Amino acid sequence: MKRIIYIILLALPQIASAQYVSYGKIEFEKKVNLHRQFTEDEESNEWFEKIKSQVPKFSVTYFDMYFNSTKAIYKPGRETDKTFKMFGGTGPATDNVVLTDLDAKTVSSVKQIYEQKFTVKDSMRELRWVIKDEIRTIANFKCRKAVSKICDSVYVVAFYTDDIVPNGGPEMFSGLPGMILELAIPRLYTTWVATKVETKMPADADFAFEEKGKKVTQKGLIEQLASSFKSWGKYASRSIWWCVL
Repeated sequence: MKRIIYIILLALPQIASAQYVSYGKIEFEKKVNLHRQFTEDEESNEWFEKIKSQVPKFSVTYFDMYFNSTKAIYKPGRETDKTFKMFGGTGPATDNVVLTDLDAKTVSSVKQIYEQKFTVKDSMRELRWVIKDEIRTIANFKCRKAVSKICDSVYVVAFYTDDIVPNGGPEMFSGLPGMILELAIPRLYTTWVATKVETKMPADADFAFEEKGKKVTQKGLIEQLASSFKSWGKYASRSIWWCVL
């Protein structure tokens, strides 16, 4: 009996040191491989070879996510000179702002899609995640791999940590048992990786959200985009994937 008590006492400091994060700020580095995008088909490849020296291999931008136990907001962060602004800087997912109500399980997002703004209001997206065995460390957190799909066929790879309690992630991605700290969409040649996590309670002002543009649901947005992009041929699907992130 004394031996059991002794073992429990030895374990107490380790148990006490295990901390779960329920609020803070995450910085995500979003990286897009421009060269892979431009050389995906023969037509763009021929054009791209002429201007290749003028286009960097990667475009890098930063986004911040503030979160607590009831809500999270994802929005543009610090500026960098590694950002390549396509379409005059107004391309899809360039400056998305996403506010998630974790209690109500709803999401509101302001998106600039080419020349038009939309406020998308809907329930949190439900994805069928499949959790894998692969583990990696991201921003000093142990993360587990999970995979899913959007738009029926576009694979998504995520790494999440259950040490950060809120169920969230970059853009409108969530649904795993903890926070997503890395996300990859191979068919868009794009990754989001957490560079640091700060465990400081966000201020109310950090969650400020202003609705702008036409109000739609996620389904309504997809239907409108499909109609608008129907003459874009093989580029239509890719444009929709970017817009529904």
